Amino acid sequence: MKLPLFIAQRYLLAKKSHNLINIVTWISIVSVAVAAFAMIFVLSIFNGFNVVISDNIHKMSPDLQITSVKGKTVNVNDFPFDKIREIKNVELVLPTITEDALFRNHDKQQIGQIKGVPPEFHQVSRIDKSIIKSGHFGTNADVDCAIPGVVMAYYLGINTNNPFSMIQVYVPRRGNASSFNLENSFNTGQLLVNQTFSTLQEIDETTILAPYDWLSELVGYEGLASDVEIFIKQDDRVSARRVEKVKREVMKIIGPEYNVNDQYEQQSTLYKMMKSEKLAVYLILVFILVMATFNVVGSLSMLIIEKKKDSSTIRAMGGDNSLIRRIFTNEGLIISVVGGIIGLILGIIAVLLQQYVGIIRLGDGTGSYIVEYYPVALQLQDVFLVLATITIIGGIAAFSTVKVSMRQFLH
Repeated sequence: MKLPLFIAQRYLLAKKSHNLINIVTWISIVSVAVAAFAMIFVLSIFNGFNVVISDNIHKMSPDLQITSVKGKTVNVNDFPFDKIREIKNVELVLPTITEDALFRNHDKQQIGQIKGVPPEFHQVSRIDKSIIKSGHFGTNADVDCAIPGVVMAYYLGINTNNPFSMIQVYVPRRGNASSFNLENSFNTGQLLVNQTFSTLQEIDETTILAPYDWLSELVGYEGLASDVEIFIKQDDRVSARRVEKVKREVMKIIGPEYNVNDQYEQQSTLYKMMKSEKLAVYLILVFILVMATFNVVGSLSMLIIEKKKDSSTIRAMGGDNSLIRRIFTNEGLIISVVGGIIGLILGIIAVLLQQYVGIIRLGDGTGSYIVEYYPVALQLQDVFLVLATITIIGGIAAFSTVKVSMRQFLH
């Protein structure tokens, strides 16, 4: 062990002449540990919410979405569906139509989006699991059926237990923007509702699923689609590597005339917002850590004064100011790192307990939430980030304190 680190370690463990210095030193370690605990636990909570949101987006979103670079629609008659289906791990390739619409149920109405999907859409297991109430999407007794999100159904006052629950759909008529009369500016249709779906709130409160052929006829999209959705074969969850590989092969087939977006790119604004929120919280926690480091500054300053005679002895034995500076800088680093490691260990234990046992509930336990307990997800990169942050801030604090204190007390 190098001499400065060896002496710094002895200073940390040895009993001081003034018991107050020992107390302040341990307060410094505890304060850094609390800050490290808060950092890893709060960052893990953000990771947990990101996982929950991503999982709910994954339920209804395709693994890849193909849209036209020029124009709003894709010509399904010329699109190479068969070639894409031949790609390894591709499960389904489906055209869909998405259109803004006005929905009405008796005296209630709501603006949102209607999405036309083929009957094969329900074959995707994660989508079928999101549908509430038994049955399959499609037609019922020759009546076209819709599946609204649970929040949209609430807004419209839809009772899915009512076998005659119907909604009216108004979509803008293509090529007619000159009149505000409903009859002239909108095409209208009716859909039976006996099911709902539940994924992410932003989707649940704006979207209604409808049969592809019915919506195609209503909006005048014969032979056209808003986009083409690709679903990839999965075990528990589609890996990002598999999606990227399929994406590259799809782009080779369709060429530059189309955009191919994965789920991150489809919801890029939401994911960027989540990253920004995590970054903001991290910076707030760093500020708290800086405040906790002032205890390290205080204890290190007191120790430098306490060991003034030792410093004179080291000089008499041939040591210089550089050696003394490294001893006390290492002392400050040890205090910060020891506190950080203790806090990280306790934080990791708390995160694992929350993840597998459940300690902190969402609300008082009586509300209706997607998850019952605060979701957490421990990421190794966060552990290294917290430890690196503590080491850097502790190192800066120790170096600055030693430099100023030596100029005042050990010159």
